[in-house]
Amino acid sequence: MNDYNRIVDAVRNKTTEWVPLYDHIVAPNVIEDITGGEFPDLTDLIDGDEADRNEYFRKYNRFFEKAGYDAIPFECIIAGCLPGNRALYGHEPGSIHSMDDFKKYPWEEVPGYFKKKYYPLFRAFAANLPPGMKGVGGPGNGVFECVQDITGYQNLCFIKYDDEELFRMLFEKMGIAIEKIWKDFLGNFADAYCIMRFGDDLGYKTSTLFPPEDIRGNIFPVYKRIIDMIHGAGKPFLLHCCGKIFSVIDELIELGIDAKHSNEDQIAPFSFWVDTYGKRIALFGGIDTDNLVRLDEKQIAELTKDVCSYSRGRCGFALGSGNSIAEYVPASKYMAMNRAVREFRGEKDFFRL
Repeated sequence: MNDYNRIVDAVRNKTTEWVPLYDHIVAPNVIEDITGGEFPDLTDLIDGDEADRNEYFRKYNRFFEKAGYDAIPFECIIAGCLPGNRALYGHEPGSIHSMDDFKKYPWEEVPGYFKKKYYPLFRAFAANLPPGMKGVGGPGNGVFECVQDITGYQNLCFIKYDDEELFRMLFEKMGIAIEKIWKDFLGNFADAYCIMRFGDDLGYKTSTLFPPEDIRGNIFPVYKRIIDMIHGAGKPFLLHCCGKIFSVIDELIELGIDAKHSNEDQIAPFSFWVDTYGKRIALFGGIDTDNLVRLDEKQIAELTKDVCSYSRGRCGFALGSGNSIAEYVPASKYMAMNRAVREFRGEKDFFRL
């Protein structure tokens, strides 16, 4: 029987015998390969028929139910509703390059854009949750990714050195918009979620993407206000953050994050995260996505059980991909990891998708 309380115990850094499954994303094509079903593009359902949205989430949620999860990942990215966006995901130039651009930007409209675009999806997700299960997610993207999406990373670097005031104001104004989005979201959908989450990639393989002092001064104050809001609603917070962020991890923990997800072996093995930070926060993930592509199924199963054996009891822990089950991860490799966790938990007759 699925029980979201088990992953809540994990995210609150309680050590238990049960190892929950957690994946940030499982790509729809991977689910299709496993189930034989078809998943339309979610963007086509936003303005479509309510019955089609409900059917989508009945199938989507059922997959996670039968695959042994206790909570279902679902978020809608804030970047997807920002006017003049796509600098982050679409590698386009963005819309803000100067103070004049900043002043013309429709900042006050952003929360309304998010609500109009995504609330039909959140309502359908919530209406079709299986018994014992809730969501992990919410409004995706942190303030760093949102700012990049309307400026572009390279241009944001230029702004930093050409116009320090504009650099500061971008984070301040975007932070206000994101806070309003989260406040309204919590008022409408908190009951459907057991863990709130956003992703904000602050680093890459060798360092943070901006100097630590810029992150502390411009990004972390926004994090703090949102995390406090989430905790005020009685929910734990999981940060998904890629990159080598050891220079700011202590401050992140002090901000109140309950758990951290995303690990890449080239930066540090998962055991390092467990040994170094496991007494202070929960840690989710463990299996580098690269391994899910390169290793064979037997090797993946062995690695998965080794990570479970090492991590269980040392921190609040949920096993899954170190990043996500991307569209290029073979379904058979993903299922090798999934089955290994469930066998490790002692399941004998689990549903074989």
